[in-house]
Amino acid sequence: MAGDLNLFQTIVIAIVEGLTEFLPVSSTGHMIIAQHVLGVESTEFVKAFTFIIQFGAILSVVCLYWKRFFRLNHKPAPEGASAVKRFIHKFDFYWKLLVAFIPAAVLGLLFSDAIDAMLESVTVVAVMLIVGGIFMLFCDRIFGTGREDTPMTEKRAFVIGLFQCISMIPGVSRSMATIVGGMAQKLTRKAAAEFSFFLAVPTMFAATVYKMAKLFMEGGTEIIANNLTPLIVGNIVAFIVALLAIKFFINFVTKYGFKAFGWYRIIVGAIILIMSFLGYNLELA
Repeated sequence: MAGDLNLFQTIVIAIVEGLTEFLPVSSTGHMIIAQHVLGVESTEFVKAFTFIIQFGAILSVVCLYWKRFFRLNHKPAPEGASAVKRFIHKFDFYWKLLVAFIPAAVLGLLFSDAIDAMLESVTVVAVMLIVGGIFMLFCDRIFGTGREDTPMTEKRAFVIGLFQCISMIPGVSRSMATIVGGMAQKLTRKAAAEFSFFLAVPTMFAATVYKMAKLFMEGGTEIIANNLTPLIVGNIVAFIVALLAIKFFINFVTKYGFKAFGWYRIIVGAIILIMSFLGYNLELA
Protein backbone atom coordinates (compact mmCIF):
# COMPACT_ATOMS: atom_id res chain seq x y z
CA MET A 1 0.00 0.00 0.00
CA ALA A 2 1.57 3.24 -1.17
CA GLY A 3 1.59 6.28 1.07
CA ASP A 4 2.35 7.12 4.68
CA LEU A 5 0.53 4.10 6.16
CA ASN A 6 0.83 0.45 5.26
CA LEU A 7 -2.20 -1.85 5.26
CA PHE A 8 -1.61 -3.22 8.75
CA GLN A 9 -1.16 0.23 10.28
CA THR A 10 -4.26 1.50 8.48
CA ILE A 11 -6.45 -1.31 9.76
CA VAL A 12 -5.19 -1.12 13.36
CA ILE A 13 -5.65 2.66 13.60
CA ALA A 14 -9.12 2.38 12.05
CA ILE A 15 -10.05 -0.34 14.56
CA VAL A 16 -8.89 1.91 17.41
CA GLU A 17 -10.95 4.79 16.00
CA GLY A 18 -14.07 2.64 15.56
CA LEU A 19 -13.77 1.16 19.07
CA THR A 20 -13.05 4.34 20.99
CA GLU A 21 -14.90 7.14 19.17
CA PHE A 22 -18.25 6.39 20.79
CA LEU A 23 -17.02 4.98 24.09
CA PRO A 24 -16.25 7.40 26.95
CA VAL A 25 -12.54 6.56 26.89
CA SER A 26 -10.97 9.26 24.63
CA SER A 27 -10.02 8.24 21.11
CA THR A 28 -7.14 10.77 21.28
CA GLY A 29 -5.42 8.91 24.11
CA HIS A 30 -5.74 5.63 22.28
CA MET A 31 -4.36 7.13 19.08
CA ILE A 32 -1.25 8.19 20.98
CA ILE A 33 -0.57 4.65 22.14
CA ALA A 34 -1.56 2.98 18.85
CA GLN A 35 0.62 5.19 16.67
CA HIS A 36 3.58 4.84 19.02
CA VAL A 37 3.29 1.04 19.16
CA LEU A 38 2.95 0.87 15.37
CA GLY A 39 5.88 3.24 14.82
CA VAL A 40 3.77 5.58 12.68
CA GLU A 41 5.37 8.92 11.83
CA SER A 42 3.13 11.91 12.51
CA THR A 43 2.98 13.28 8.95
CA GLU A 44 0.39 15.74 7.63
CA PHE A 45 -1.54 12.89 6.06
CA VAL A 46 -1.56 10.79 9.23
CA LYS A 47 -2.87 13.76 11.20
CA ALA A 48 -5.66 14.21 8.62
CA PHE A 49 -6.30 10.45 8.40
CA THR A 50 -7.37 10.22 12.05
CA PHE A 51 -10.04 12.86 11.37
CA ILE A 52 -11.17 11.68 7.95
CA ILE A 53 -11.90 8.09 9.04
CA GLN A 54 -14.40 9.53 11.49
CA PHE A 55 -16.70 9.62 8.48
CA GLY A 56 -16.95 5.82 8.58
CA ALA A 57 -17.84 5.98 12.26
CA ILE A 58 -20.50 8.62 11.52
CA LEU A 59 -22.15 6.34 8.96
CA SER A 60 -22.40 3.58 11.55
CA VAL A 61 -24.63 5.78 13.72
CA VAL A 62 -26.84 6.74 10.78
CA CYS A 63 -27.08 3.08 9.76
CA LEU A 64 -28.00 1.81 13.24
CA TYR A 65 -30.51 4.59 13.92
CA TRP A 66 -31.74 5.28 10.39
CA LYS A 67 -35.38 5.30 11.47
CA ARG A 68 -34.61 8.19 13.82
CA PHE A 69 -32.52 10.10 11.29
CA PHE A 70 -34.99 9.87 8.43
CA ARG A 71 -38.27 10.32 10.24
CA LEU A 72 -40.14 13.58 10.54
CA ASN A 73 -42.44 14.50 13.41
CA HIS A 74 -45.96 13.76 12.15
CA LYS A 75 -47.70 14.81 15.33
CA PRO A 76 -49.78 17.97 14.79
CA ALA A 77 -48.17 21.23 15.88
CA PRO A 78 -49.80 23.17 18.74
CA GLU A 79 -52.87 25.04 17.60
CA GLY A 80 -52.11 28.60 16.56
CA ALA A 81 -48.36 27.94 16.14
CA SER A 82 -46.54 30.25 13.73
CA ALA A 83 -45.05 28.99 10.46
CA VAL A 84 -41.58 28.94 12.02
CA LYS A 85 -42.76 26.95 15.04
CA ARG A 86 -44.61 24.50 12.78
CA PHE A 87 -41.44 24.03 10.76
CA ILE A 88 -39.35 23.44 13.91
CA HIS A 89 -42.01 21.05 15.20
CA LYS A 90 -41.91 19.00 11.99
CA PHE A 91 -38.10 18.80 12.00
CA ASP A 92 -37.89 18.48 15.79
CA PHE A 93 -35.14 15.83 15.82
CA TYR A 94 -32.82 17.82 13.55
CA TRP A 95 -33.61 21.08 15.32
CA LYS A 96 -32.52 19.73 18.70
CA LEU A 97 -29.33 18.31 17.19
CA LEU A 98 -28.61 21.75 15.72
CA VAL A 99 -29.23 23.44 19.07
CA ALA A 100 -26.84 21.01 20.76
CA PHE A 101 -24.24 21.37 17.99
CA ILE A 102 -24.05 25.18 17.99
CA PRO A 103 -21.93 25.72 21.17
CA ALA A 104 -19.10 23.44 20.01
CA ALA A 105 -19.25 24.85 16.47
CA VAL A 106 -18.86 28.43 17.71
CA LEU A 107 -16.15 27.73 20.26
CA GLY A 108 -14.34 25.40 17.86
CA LEU A 109 -14.04 28.17 15.27
CA LEU A 110 -13.07 30.82 17.83
CA PHE A 111 -10.45 28.77 19.66
CA SER A 112 -9.19 26.34 17.01
CA ASP A 113 -5.57 27.47 17.48
CA ALA A 114 -5.73 27.03 21.27
CA ILE A 115 -7.27 23.58 20.84
CA ASP A 116 -4.51 22.59 18.40
CA ALA A 117 -1.93 23.82 20.92
CA MET A 118 -3.43 21.62 23.65
CA LEU A 119 -3.26 18.66 21.27
CA GLU A 120 0.51 18.98 21.40
CA SER A 121 0.53 18.17 25.12
CA VAL A 122 0.52 14.46 25.86
CA THR A 123 0.47 15.30 29.57
CA VAL A 124 -2.86 17.13 29.19
CA VAL A 125 -4.37 14.07 27.49
CA ALA A 126 -3.11 11.67 30.16
CA VAL A 127 -4.18 13.84 33.09
CA MET A 128 -7.66 14.40 31.66
CA LEU A 129 -8.03 10.67 31.04
CA ILE A 130 -7.31 10.03 34.71
CA VAL A 131 -9.45 12.91 36.01
CA GLY A 132 -12.34 11.87 33.77
CA GLY A 133 -11.89 8.27 34.85
CA ILE A 134 -12.13 9.18 38.52
CA PHE A 135 -15.29 11.18 37.79
CA MET A 136 -16.85 8.24 35.93
CA LEU A 137 -16.39 6.03 38.98
CA PHE A 138 -18.91 8.21 40.79
CA CYS A 139 -21.15 9.65 38.04
CA ASP A 140 -23.87 7.03 38.52
CA ARG A 141 -24.02 7.95 42.21
CA ILE A 142 -24.00 11.68 41.42
CA PHE A 143 -26.67 11.70 38.70
CA GLY A 144 -28.61 8.50 39.36
CA THR A 145 -30.10 6.35 36.62
CA GLY A 146 -32.42 9.02 35.19
CA ARG A 147 -36.10 8.82 34.31
CA GLU A 148 -37.59 7.02 31.33
CA ASP A 149 -40.17 9.77 30.78
CA THR A 150 -37.67 12.66 30.65
CA PRO A 151 -38.27 14.46 27.32
CA MET A 152 -35.48 15.89 25.17
CA THR A 153 -36.24 19.61 25.15
CA GLU A 154 -34.37 22.45 23.46
CA LYS A 155 -32.94 23.52 26.82
CA ARG A 156 -31.66 20.02 27.59
CA ALA A 157 -30.16 19.74 24.10
CA PHE A 158 -28.37 23.07 24.53
CA VAL A 159 -26.97 22.10 27.93
CA ILE A 160 -25.65 18.83 26.47
CA GLY A 161 -24.08 20.93 23.73
CA LEU A 162 -22.33 23.02 26.38
CA PHE A 163 -21.00 19.84 27.98
CA GLN A 164 -19.68 18.79 24.59
CA CYS A 165 -17.47 21.88 24.58
CA ILE A 166 -15.54 20.42 27.52
CA SER A 167 -14.36 17.65 25.21
CA MET A 168 -12.29 20.21 23.30
CA ILE A 169 -9.74 19.58 26.04
CA PRO A 170 -7.86 16.54 24.69
CA GLY A 171 -8.38 13.42 26.76
CA VAL A 172 -11.82 14.38 28.08
CA SER A 173 -13.72 12.35 25.45
CA ARG A 174 -16.61 13.82 23.49
CA SER A 175 -18.72 10.79 24.29
CA MET A 176 -18.08 11.07 28.04
CA ALA A 177 -18.83 14.79 28.13
CA THR A 178 -22.12 14.52 26.25
CA ILE A 179 -23.31 11.42 28.13
CA VAL A 180 -22.59 13.11 31.46
CA GLY A 181 -24.42 16.17 30.15
CA GLY A 182 -27.43 14.02 29.34
CA MET A 183 -27.39 12.33 32.74
CA ALA A 184 -27.16 15.74 34.40
CA GLN A 185 -30.41 16.53 32.57
CA LYS A 186 -32.10 13.47 34.13
CA LEU A 187 -31.89 11.30 31.00
CA THR A 188 -31.40 7.57 31.46
CA ARG A 189 -27.98 6.09 30.63
CA LYS A 190 -29.35 4.68 27.39
CA ALA A 191 -31.08 7.91 26.32
CA ALA A 192 -27.99 9.98 27.17
CA ALA A 193 -25.73 7.60 25.24
CA GLU A 194 -28.00 7.56 22.19
CA PHE A 195 -28.25 11.35 22.05
CA SER A 196 -24.46 11.44 22.34
CA PHE A 197 -24.27 9.20 19.27
CA PHE A 198 -26.74 11.38 17.36
CA LEU A 199 -24.86 14.56 18.25
CA ALA A 200 -21.63 12.96 17.06
CA VAL A 201 -22.92 12.98 13.47
CA PRO A 202 -22.99 16.77 12.85
CA THR A 203 -20.03 17.37 15.18
CA MET A 204 -17.70 14.80 13.66
CA PHE A 205 -18.89 15.55 10.13
CA ALA A 206 -18.06 19.24 10.62
CA ALA A 207 -14.63 18.35 12.04
CA THR A 208 -13.92 16.03 9.12
CA VAL A 209 -14.98 18.60 6.51
CA TYR A 210 -12.95 21.31 8.27
CA LYS A 211 -9.85 19.13 8.35
CA MET A 212 -10.25 18.16 4.68
CA ALA A 213 -10.77 21.77 3.61
CA LYS A 214 -7.75 22.92 5.62
CA LEU A 215 -5.62 20.19 4.08
CA PHE A 216 -6.69 21.12 0.55
CA MET A 217 -6.09 24.83 1.17
CA GLU A 218 -2.58 24.01 2.35
CA GLY A 219 -1.84 22.15 -0.88
CA GLY A 220 -2.83 18.70 0.31
CA THR A 221 -4.55 17.54 -2.88
CA GLU A 222 -1.54 15.44 -3.85
CA ILE A 223 -1.29 14.01 -0.32
CA ILE A 224 -4.89 12.78 -0.52
CA ALA A 225 -4.43 11.47 -4.07
CA ASN A 226 -1.40 9.43 -2.99
CA ASN A 227 -3.24 7.93 -0.01
CA LEU A 228 -6.70 7.07 -1.35
CA THR A 229 -6.39 3.37 -0.47
CA PRO A 230 -5.67 3.94 3.24
CA LEU A 231 -8.59 6.39 3.40
CA ILE A 232 -11.04 3.97 1.80
CA VAL A 233 -9.89 0.99 3.88
CA GLY A 234 -9.78 3.09 7.05
CA ASN A 235 -13.34 4.33 6.66
CA ILE A 236 -14.70 0.84 5.92
CA VAL A 237 -12.97 -0.68 8.95
CA ALA A 238 -14.00 2.21 11.23
CA PHE A 239 -17.61 1.82 10.05
CA ILE A 240 -17.77 -1.92 10.81
CA VAL A 241 -16.00 -1.68 14.17
CA ALA A 242 -18.07 1.32 15.29
CA LEU A 243 -21.28 -0.61 14.55
CA LEU A 244 -20.19 -3.35 16.93
CA ALA A 245 -18.85 -0.91 19.54
CA ILE A 246 -22.11 1.05 19.72
CA LYS A 247 -24.22 -2.08 20.16
CA PHE A 248 -21.89 -3.35 22.88
CA PHE A 249 -21.77 -0.02 24.70
CA ILE A 250 -25.54 0.50 24.84
CA ASN A 251 -26.10 -2.98 26.29
CA PHE A 252 -23.18 -2.76 28.72
CA VAL A 253 -23.81 0.70 30.12
CA THR A 254 -27.53 0.05 30.54
CA LYS A 255 -26.78 -2.97 32.73
CA TYR A 256 -23.56 -2.02 34.51
CA GLY A 257 -23.06 1.75 34.37
CA PHE A 258 -19.73 3.53 33.86
CA LYS A 259 -17.35 2.26 36.55
CA ALA A 260 -15.53 -0.13 34.22
CA PHE A 261 -14.85 2.68 31.77
CA GLY A 262 -13.65 4.88 34.63
CA TRP A 263 -11.03 2.33 35.73
CA TYR A 264 -10.03 1.77 32.11
CA ARG A 265 -9.45 5.50 31.54
CA ILE A 266 -7.30 5.70 34.68
CA ILE A 267 -5.15 2.78 33.48
CA VAL A 268 -4.69 4.21 29.97
CA GLY A 269 -3.84 7.67 31.35
CA ALA A 270 -1.30 6.14 33.73
CA ILE A 271 0.30 4.16 30.87
CA ILE A 272 0.71 7.34 28.82
CA LEU A 273 2.23 9.23 31.76
CA ILE A 274 4.65 6.38 32.50
CA MET A 275 5.69 6.09 28.83
CA SER A 276 6.24 9.84 28.66
CA PHE A 277 8.23 9.79 31.93
CA LEU A 278 10.44 7.02 30.55
CA GLY A 279 11.33 9.21 27.58
CA TYR A 280 9.17 7.78 24.81
CA ASN A 281 8.30 10.27 22.08
CA LEU A 282 4.50 10.34 22.15
CA GLU A 283 3.73 13.01 19.60
CA LEU A 284 0.04 13.40 18.96
CA ALA A 285 -1.35 12.84 15.50
